[in-house]
Amino acid sequence: MAVRSIFNAPDLRREFEEAGVSLHFIPFIWKYVIKNPNCEWNEIPDLPSAVYPLLQSKFKIFTSTLHSVIESNDGVTTKLLIKLQNGAFVEAVIMRYDTRLGKYGGKARPGGPRSTLCISSQVGCKMGCKFCATGSMGFKSNLSSGEIVEQLVHASYLSQIRNVVFMGMGEPLNNYAALVEAIRVMLGSPFQLSPKRITVSTVGVIHAINKLHRDLPGLNLAVSLHAPVHDIRCHIMPAARAFPLEKLMDTLQVYQKNSQQRIFIEYIMLDGVNDEEQHANQLGKLLETFEVVVNLIPFNPIGSLSKFRTSSEEKVSRFQTILRGVYNIRTTVRKEMGQDISGACGQLVVNLPDRRSAKGIDVLTDIEDLHL
Repeated sequence: MAVRSIFNAPDLRREFEEAGVSLHFIPFIWKYVIKNPNCEWNEIPDLPSAVYPLLQSKFKIFTSTLHSVIESNDGVTTKLLIKLQNGAFVEAVIMRYDTRLGKYGGKARPGGPRSTLCISSQVGCKMGCKFCATGSMGFKSNLSSGEIVEQLVHASYLSQIRNVVFMGMGEPLNNYAALVEAIRVMLGSPFQLSPKRITVSTVGVIHAINKLHRDLPGLNLAVSLHAPVHDIRCHIMPAARAFPLEKLMDTLQVYQKNSQQRIFIEYIMLDGVNDEEQHANQLGKLLETFEVVVNLIPFNPIGSLSKFRTSSEEKVSRFQTILRGVYNIRTTVRKEMGQDISGACGQLVVNLPDRRSAKGIDVLTDIEDLHL
């Protein structure tokens, strides 16, 4: 059996309970090892004597290693290539913004510089979306909750992370138990992330959406819709056949009624496929009874794997105008970051670049805090 991550909360809680050790020591251990990542277990002060041999024999501070840090030429995007203890790799991406740039409701926005971490939940993905590089890998394995949390810890040494988005490799709701446990760790001490600062993205795994609000109230839900009708959706997202659009929309109605929260709709713009005026009107009619923000995503080419072209700026602008003007749906266009390091939306596929040093960092207009 592989040695487990100290951040794998279910295993750690179970071992402590069996040993008769109070669970209150767990956040203290996490805080200490984050500040002292190279420490030995016996260096952690003030633990019950039974804890030290338990930690020594069954847990590691990190079961993953930071293999490469790749900086984008945009100066604000960093991709982390992380090697797991089974030899597989996953990617995470740090994106830096400034919430003071831009306006909301005609007024200046509060805040300041902050970082969002895009986290992976699986090695590869079984959804097979034809526009996504990760889908070309197929599904390899689920990450443990500890491996998910370790991405946040690795990233925290490079930037102060305020927001987490589960939009990296994999379908988060297909690794539901590990996802929930990892987020619960992030919400507690010592991480103390707000649920309002965590977004889970899904292609629409209906049975898991039904459970999400009950298990993790207050999170942001993002749905990768990408088409306004079922036939187009199935063409570009084969997994959508298992999640009929009508049933998905019914599920989202219930979710929104129970959560009383805005839902984020992700919509990738594919030239001649889903970006015409008729598609904008179909999408507007589909969403007009919802409280949503639609995020239009310029398609990121993925080389020879791609059968699609990027929509023109004119088409994207017209699409946005229809949703806003005709249907009064709040609609944004995602500012793409990290394309040169294959760190942008849909581009995450494992490769092994050389390690590069960090550069100076600027700040960009905020695009992730759409709930503010």
